[in-house]
Formats: sequence, C-alpha cells, structure tokens
Amino acid sequence: MSVSSSNGDNRGVLYTVGAFVCWGLFPLYWKPLHAIPALQILCHRIVWSALFVALILSALGQWGELREALRRPRQLGIFALSSSVLSLNWLIYIWAVNAGHVVEGSLGYFINPLVNVLLGRLFLGERLSRPQTLAVGLAAAGVAWLTFSAGALPWIALSLAATFGAYGLLRKMAPLASLPGLALETFLMSPLALAALLYFAWRGDGAFGHLGWNRDLLLMGAGVVTAVPLLMFAAGARRLKLATVGVIQYIGPTIQLALGVLLFGEPFDASRALGFSLIWAALLLYSLAGLREVWRGRRTASV
Repeated sequence: MSVSSSNGDNRGVLYTVGAFVCWGLFPLYWKPLHAIPALQILCHRIVWSALFVALILSALGQWGELREALRRPRQLGIFALSSSVLSLNWLIYIWAVNAGHVVEGSLGYFINPLVNVLLGRLFLGERLSRPQTLAVGLAAAGVAWLTFSAGALPWIALSLAATFGAYGLLRKMAPLASLPGLALETFLMSPLALAALLYFAWRGDGAFGHLGWNRDLLLMGAGVVTAVPLLMFAAGARRLKLATVGVIQYIGPTIQLALGVLLFGEPFDASRALGFSLIWAALLLYSLAGLREVWRGRRTASV
C-alpha cells in the first residue's frame, strides 16, 4: 500500500468515526429541548437544515446536480417519498430521546443493518447468504424476547429501523450525492415545516423566541448538527471499503446506549440485556460474514 493510499484510509476512518460519534451524541443535543414538542423541533430542524445546506451548496458551487434532479420527475417523486420517510424517522427519534427512550432508540440503529438486508431481499431480489439468514433470525429472536419480557412490542426501535431502512432503499432507487440529496429532501419538506411553524406562532404556542436565547440557538443549530456529520460520513465512506464502514457504524448506537443507561438512568435489566445480546450476536455474525467476503475478494484478486 502506498503512503498516499494509507493516508487516505486514515482520513477516511477519522471522518467516518467522527460522523458516527456525532450521531451517537445526538441525545445530548435534543435533551435540552425536551420542553418543546417533538413536531416543532422537527420543523425547525428541516427549515434550518435547508438554509444551512443551501449556504454550503453555494459555497461549493454544487447546485448543478440538484438542478439535474429537479428535471427528472421520477427522481423527484422518489425524493418526495424519501424526504417524508426521513422526516418521520427524525420525528420518532427526537420524541424517543425526549420521552426517555434513548436505549430503545439505540436498539433501532443496532438492528437497522439487518433490516436493510431483509429489505434488499424483499424489494431488490438480493439473495441472503446462510450467515445473513442466521443473523436475521437471531435478531428476530432478540426482538421477540424483548417483546415477551416487556409485554409490549419495541415499536420505537422497529419504527426507527424500518423508516431508516426504507429511506436507504429509496435513496438506492434514485442515487444522488449526500449533500445535494439532503438539500433536495429538506427543500421539499421546508414549505410544510415553515407553514407549521408559522401556524404554531399564530396560535401562540410556538417555542422560538419564548424559551430563552440558548434554546433558540439550539433550534437554529439543528441545521448544522444535521448536515456536518453527513458531510463527514460522505468524505469518509468514499475513502473506505464498505465492510470497514459496516463495522464503524455500530459506534453510534453504542454511544447512545451508554448515554441512555449511564447518563440518563434508563433501565437495562437482565432480560433486556439478553435481548440485546441476541441482537449483538446477530450483528457480530453479520459483520464477520462481510469481512470474510472482503478477504475472499482480496485472495481472488491476488491470484
């Protein structure tokens, strides 16, 4: 491996780890806003993200790809769907954090890779290997145990995994670079979000300007904290192999789990630990299978 290639890999790891650390720390950002309804926080996140991303697009001169997407009705329709699904994912996560369900939120992002595998099988006809089939089965057993032990379906985790998985599936159907893609999604949702914020203000229960400058800054900063990790991830992922990114991605939910248990004092008893353990075993099997495929590919290429 050349020095330049090694440096590129190192930067890729740094950017990608940084992105997942940021996503893992998201509960620390949303918690101080717990007095504000999740729907209002979501609307602010969409509007300020659109403004911030527009500034970045202008600074980088990357409006061209976005204009091309606007000329394709099919791609525009898919992005209308993906923006709706992404907004729902954001809403559920913000509500979960501020309602004291950080641990269950982390579970959603632990099982998300396996949901992606399942969606690929159902909608794209991708075949599951034996390890992948076993991993999905183990994860299903973990969810079943958590449902049985708690007496209720972990709907927050399943909703987060399903919406983010559906979002990834839609983005595969209409590929667009991360920054123009986020711009298009937030631009499509901004009119509704802005109208909702104006309605809240007219009704007299709008949070902005009424709960102190510190919360106003957090609401405005939602655009920055949304876009920056995404840009870091895009910069890192293109320098790394998919299997490496697949292993790094568990940093995010691991940090969320630690915050939920250690900082916010959410329960994590033996029965919950058993359910998580089954899912972690599934993820380990899934990751090892992916790494083995990469190793086989390298051996084949070297022959």
